[in-house]
Amino acid sequence: MSDAALPPLTIVEVQRRVGEELTRIGPVIDELGARFAAAGEELALVGGPVRDAMLGRLQNDLDFTTSARPETTEKLLAGWVDAIWDMGRAFGTIGARIGEWQVEITTYRAETYDPSSRKPDVEYGADLTGDLGRRDFTVNAMAVSVPGRGFEDPYGGLVDLANRTLRTPGRPEDSFSDDPLRMMRAARFAAQLGFEVAPEVVAAMTAMAGRIEIISAERVRDELVKLVCAPFPRLGLSLLVDTGLAAYVLPELPALALERDEHHRHKDVYEHTLTVLEQSIDLESRLGGGPDFVSRFAALMHDVGKPRTRRFESGGVVTFHHHDVVGAKMTRKRMQALRFSNAETDAVARLVELHLRFHGYGSGEWTDSAVRRYVRDAGDQLARLHILTRADCTTRNQRKADRLRRTYDSLEERIARLAEQEELDAIRPDLDGAQIMEILGIGPGPRVGAAYKHLLELRMDHGPMSADEAREALITWADSHPDTRPGQ
Repeated sequence: MSDAALPPLTIVEVQRRVGEELTRIGPVIDELGARFAAAGEELALVGGPVRDAMLGRLQNDLDFTTSARPETTEKLLAGWVDAIWDMGRAFGTIGARIGEWQVEITTYRAETYDPSSRKPDVEYGADLTGDLGRRDFTVNAMAVSVPGRGFEDPYGGLVDLANRTLRTPGRPEDSFSDDPLRMMRAARFAAQLGFEVAPEVVAAMTAMAGRIEIISAERVRDELVKLVCAPFPRLGLSLLVDTGLAAYVLPELPALALERDEHHRHKDVYEHTLTVLEQSIDLESRLGGGPDFVSRFAALMHDVGKPRTRRFESGGVVTFHHHDVVGAKMTRKRMQALRFSNAETDAVARLVELHLRFHGYGSGEWTDSAVRRYVRDAGDQLARLHILTRADCTTRNQRKADRLRRTYDSLEERIARLAEQEELDAIRPDLDGAQIMEILGIGPGPRVGAAYKHLLELRMDHGPMSADEAREALITWADSHPDTRPGQ
């Protein structure tokens, strides 16, 4: 996947796309606008929906801004929409569902942040121009008033969008002081839209990077997920590193720029990591869905243990022994700090810890037992481990790359063959706990677990056994491991 800049848009093309989108959503926006106009209120489609209409990105989530206060908005929607929710009432927002459409209608706002606060102080604004001026970027500060469909662009968002440039409506320092998360949103929009960030915006992000510390971990996490799952994540990640923001939100990433990898294939491990991320994205169609955060974040974090494990050996050799294990612990700690779920944290950390395991396969010397253990240790992350391991090959030596690919093809074929023969994805001992207790004549306790573990190792080493073979193996183990502790 390339993060090369996309070509500029023409104004004619933008206007054509907007016209088509307004026709598509017309039945909703026109009637909604008429309801507000009849009540003497203003209503305008605003922000992302207007921007995405110009980019040809269809959506059914529509954002509006209005002169009406939330209680008035709620009354105007009542009896017409299918459902209403008011979780955002404190911020002036009322949500509703109208058939297949999701709408959010927010009262004109003037929003500022206290320098020491994580939450905005919300004040209602007086007009549309003022509301647009408090938005993050000019491409999100355009509106279409309804029902008349008049285009409002007081800050030059149309030109910036045509040039694929991110710029703030006012001074970027003021915008980022009001909401420091907007600095991360700049990186996220660069990754999502392939836009270039204006130099003055980059300068403000660099000067104010430390302000991101007042933002809650959950909000930072959500922006990071959107960035990593975007079409051009390298653009956003590079911006975070270059401006110093990454040092606060994901410090393991810029730390990689200080390390050269052991094969000198890239100028540093940081560049290698971004390449692995891109190659992982190219392979994620194997998972059968859209952008996969776990797979992408594992690619991003797979080498974060290298700075802590770097050692200089004789002859100028640099090693990173056990960086997989160290990296997994670092990954877990960072994801916990960012309030990721336990499931996501466990999945990514496991992939980081296992990403080097394949290299013990050599030219296919692993026994079937070793292949079974590889599958068991990967668990439900096996498909993602296949992707990460393949993506981690970034050598420019085509012969070596081809050899590694063929070797991994061989491993996957062996896994598939064993899986067909042995139900490999659900490896268990040939006897369960109840059967073990019955055969040995014991009750629940540690001895059952020890026997279970022994049978599982036999299963891994030798494959499936018959019931009689498993029974004999269990009795043999019990005879050589007499129960010496009472009550077991």
